[in-house]
Amino acid sequence: MTSYFDVFNLPVQFDIDTDKLSVHYRELQRTIHPDKYVNASDRDRRLAIEKATQINDAFETLKNPISRSQYLLQLMGFPVDETDTSMDAIFLMQQLELREQLAELKHQAAPLMAMASFLAQIEQALTDLTHQLSQQFSQQDWPSAKKTTRQMQFFKKLREEALRLEEELLF
Repeated sequence: MTSYFDVFNLPVQFDIDTDKLSVHYRELQRTIHPDKYVNASDRDRRLAIEKATQINDAFETLKNPISRSQYLLQLMGFPVDETDTSMDAIFLMQQLELREQLAELKHQAAPLMAMASFLAQIEQALTDLTHQLSQQFSQQDWPSAKKTTRQMQFFKKLREEALRLEEELLF
């Protein structure tokens, strides 16, 4: 089976050129788009749809650092178990503190300003973890990359919760 990296002629590594990924994606979309196969046989139409689906799945996976990391770890034999929520105590305490901060935001005098600051903190944490992940993958430190990926999942979920709360505050 062709890897998602092969679909876009990219090296099998965490650090990829996302601009190149986007360019290849658009090129492949133009050549494989199912609308080009309207007058083709049922088999050819089905194959075009399957190929377009594979290209879309590959693009969605590789454009995001978390899903790219999960996919790469899977390829390397270190799958990330989505249901495994065990983390070290220090990280869990940090998450509890951040969740408490999030819960208290709506009661502050300027909740939207506080939310902007909170979201910036989360984005910085995700950026820092992405840099860590890059180093871990380049050193082939799969267990650490797996741990960092799981930490990123926690921060991603926290960001989603914060964005939902921000939306509530706006309306």
